[in-house]
Amino acid sequence: MKVKIDIDTRTFVRFWLVVIAFALATLFIMKARTALIIICAAVFLAIALNPGVSRLSRLITRKKGEGRVISSLIAYIVIVALLAGFFFLAVPPIVDQTAKVVTAIPVWVNTFSHQYGGINDLIARYHLQAQIDNAVKAAQQNSTQIGTGIGTHLVSGLGSLLGFFTEMILTLVMTFFILIEGPTWLNRIWNLYDNKETRDYHKSVASRLYGVVTGYVTGQLTVSGLDGLAAGIAVFIIGLIFHTPLALALPTAVIAFLFSLIPLFGATVGAIVVGLVLAFNNVTAAIIYLLFVIVYQQVESNFIVPKVQSKRLDLSGLIVLIAVTTGIYLFGIVGGIISIPIAGCIKVLTEEYISRIKHRKPEDVAGDATATKIAAKKG
Repeated sequence: MKVKIDIDTRTFVRFWLVVIAFALATLFIMKARTALIIICAAVFLAIALNPGVSRLSRLITRKKGEGRVISSLIAYIVIVALLAGFFFLAVPPIVDQTAKVVTAIPVWVNTFSHQYGGINDLIARYHLQAQIDNAVKAAQQNSTQIGTGIGTHLVSGLGSLLGFFTEMILTLVMTFFILIEGPTWLNRIWNLYDNKETRDYHKSVASRLYGVVTGYVTGQLTVSGLDGLAAGIAVFIIGLIFHTPLALALPTAVIAFLFSLIPLFGATVGAIVVGLVLAFNNVTAAIIYLLFVIVYQQVESNFIVPKVQSKRLDLSGLIVLIAVTTGIYLFGIVGGIISIPIAGCIKVLTEEYISRIKHRKPEDVAGDATATKIAAKKG
């Protein structure tokens, strides 16, 4: 028995228009990925800074607009000063340690091959000593060339570094303007509404979304700040005991702070990076640091996060993993950072939509059905 399905021309055209629009939207997102990352980063940074800017603006005894501008300028200067402090204080020790690791690799290989008898027996059994000696000698002779090669790669990546600085400056400037003009634009949007009930409802939804993003961003910044502070202090104390470079404390704090901003696995990756750097100086120090991180992460998960993150998103582990994975693969590290609050906002919108459907009055449903029939007859 054959079934014949009749589809009118309008429905057919609408279907393909939706498909084409979806494809074009996907293409636009991929092409404008960098711009979207900058815009989203600026919006989230502005949301995180807005509570402090608003409080400071109320304290300034000037006109309302001027107070907002001055408080936004102060926040902008503070952020720029923190970034400048990072690059001037944290980057040189990182570069110095990297150079030491590169030049010390041949020495470590030689020492390792002579200190462990079991490996020497294995080398002698399979007659590998000549190859090992040649490899070590070549590594020692080419250590300078290795450093030169790294320098060449750094120079070739200068364009990417300049691009990063340009994007960072653009993000900060956009954040500054969002902080200043954000309230004005919101007022313009709310004034477009003719229906007061609809406007109040949308305001309440926007307030919930703002609360979700603000609660998560400020809470995550606080948790990451405590994580960085604890890591820096731990490395400083370990340096006093095991005579590892004390200058590593500040880069460690910065690395721990930045990586802990990435949900789920960021803090673990940051701990591994710092542990490897410490291992190049002292293996025991690295092991003790990793043990400290394991203990601290348990304390953080069970005590610090529940206290700081008072506004939870109530997202399941699977949803968080999907959101973070999608964000990282689409928009990189920044996408992974902002994926959780975006998922929280989607959850709020979904809850509001379901709640609105459940509480719809019967006459509204009947009115919508009548309107649909009338539109179908006209069509």
